[in-house]
Amino acid sequence: MARKDALLRLHDRLIRKRDALRQKLEEDTSLSVQAHSGTGDIGDAANDGAQRELDSQLVSLESRELAQIERAIKLIREGRYGICDACESRIPVVRLKALPFTPLCVNCQRRQEEFGPDPFDSDADWETACEHEGRINDRELTLGDIDIH
Repeated sequence: MARKDALLRLHDRLIRKRDALRQKLEEDTSLSVQAHSGTGDIGDAANDGAQRELDSQLVSLESRELAQIERAIKLIREGRYGICDACESRIPVVRLKALPFTPLCVNCQRRQEEFGPDPFDSDADWETACEHEGRINDRELTLGDIDIH
């Protein structure tokens, strides 16, 4: 019963955090459109560009956090919240209080940090991988490029 009560409190906390992030993202988006009017000299334009990039990165981080929170809320509603995605063991309430949208227990998180994410993870960022590949090699692959042992 104590775990259930703790999960209900975490649910309320996640809902409040989700709503606050949604509001902040909405404000950031509207401010970003208003703030960059394109007036001034080349120095102002450079500063505006740097500020837009910083704003974009912050919005990206906040959007990722919002997605994690929404996923945690969905798992609570489905009755699967607090179960490690990797080993399927219960995540201790203490960890959930510290990081309420964590999908991994401490041991699995350590393994992931040490060895990297699962190469067969279906949530892989293919867009980034393609961009990285494009930067490394802009030419077509030939048979001479393939190393066969």
